[in-house]
Amino acid sequence: MLKAALLVLGALTLSALIWHIGIGRIYDAVTQLGPAAMILVLLPSLLMYVLEAYGWRVTLGTWANGVPFWRILAIRTAGEVVNMTTPTAYVGGEPLKAYLLKRDGVPMVEGLASVVTAKTTMTIAQIVFILAGIGLGFWLLGAEGSAGQTITAGLVSVGLLLFGVGAFVLVQRQGMFGWILALLRRIGLRIPFLEAREPQLLELDRTIAGFYAHQRQAFLFSTGLFLLGWLAEALEVYVMVLCMGQSIEVLPAIAIGALSVFIKGGTFFIPGSLGAQDAGNLFLLSAFGYGEVTGITFALLRRFREFVWIAMGLACLALLTKGEKAAVPVP
Repeated sequence: MLKAALLVLGALTLSALIWHIGIGRIYDAVTQLGPAAMILVLLPSLLMYVLEAYGWRVTLGTWANGVPFWRILAIRTAGEVVNMTTPTAYVGGEPLKAYLLKRDGVPMVEGLASVVTAKTTMTIAQIVFILAGIGLGFWLLGAEGSAGQTITAGLVSVGLLLFGVGAFVLVQRQGMFGWILALLRRIGLRIPFLEAREPQLLELDRTIAGFYAHQRQAFLFSTGLFLLGWLAEALEVYVMVLCMGQSIEVLPAIAIGALSVFIKGGTFFIPGSLGAQDAGNLFLLSAFGYGEVTGITFALLRRFREFVWIAMGLACLALLTKGEKAAVPVP
């Protein structure tokens, strides 16, 4: 019920923005792009998906040798469509990725360990990217006014997130799932679903701890690949603004890209971040001196890109699960 209410509220917010700016003005801006530009704005996101698929592949270790890269890319794309369309803090598709790897001979425990470590390296890279964007935002916009206040709030939030990720990595190294089971038992709560799978969960803990202990180069390489993937967000900003006939420099593109990632991550509880992400993109471009038509057109272009990848993800999911009965991916 709450999800539906948030979705309706987001749709109303986006509709209000479009109505306020003017449908005719937005239509004129979009029609001036042309089909070539509509294809061009998709290329940075393709680069991002490829880099992030490689970032995940690195965490699979030797198991990756038996999985063609195109399947890793397809599985990640299928999992991401679940992350993009459900209010699950962008983690709902992670168990699905491990489940889909089973067809390629990757044990469920190894697959789950890889998605946990890949999610960690991706989040670390995301924090670095956002911190860079906040720093650039301070430098380019200053700390005064509403934009500066928003950036200050973002800096505090990212600081808390960085602390949380550090604690998350520490817990993983010590045995995250075993720690959760022990905590639940200490407070007198026993969940049959988890209790029945204690051996698998402890094995998962050992696999994750082994990665951190013996695969440090892979950890750093994966983080670097994910950081390049996040930088593709800045490339997307650069390409989209240029395609709209506006000028933009590299540093503002990085700042806008990073801050838009922060806004999207902060509104994960809204399905698709509908309305909030669009208003945030409009606000960011306005803060950097662009008109409201450019801002809302930019937001709609990003929605167009999302719809294309949602369609691609659903196609990948249908292809990968063809002939399978519905199942719940569990360790």
